[in-house]
Amino acid sequence: MPHHKDAIKRMRQNAEKRTRNRHYRSTMRTRIKKVRQAIDAGDHAAASGALPEAVSVIQALAQKKVIHPRQANRRVARLTKAVNGLRTASE
Repeated sequence: MPHHKDAIKRMRQNAEKRTRNRHYRSTMRTRIKKVRQAIDAGDHAAASGALPEAVSVIQALAQKKVIHPRQANRRVARLTKAVNGLRTASE
C-alpha cells in the first residue's frame, strides 16, 4: 500500500480509469459481437446496420486512448471487409 498522499491519489485515479476503460472495452466487444453474429447468420442488412455503431465505438475508444489507434483501424478494416464480403457472397 502506498504511504504518500500523491501515491494514494494516483492509485485511486488508476482504479477509476480501469473501471471506466473496462466498461468501454466491454461495450466495444458487444457491438463487434453483434456485427459478427449478423455476418455468421448471413444477414447483410443487420450486419450493415450494426457496423456503423461498432465503428463509432471503436473510433471513440481510440480517441480516448483506451485502445491503440492502429488496433482501432485494424478492427474497423476487418469488420468492414467482412460485411462487404457478405454482400458479394449473397449476390
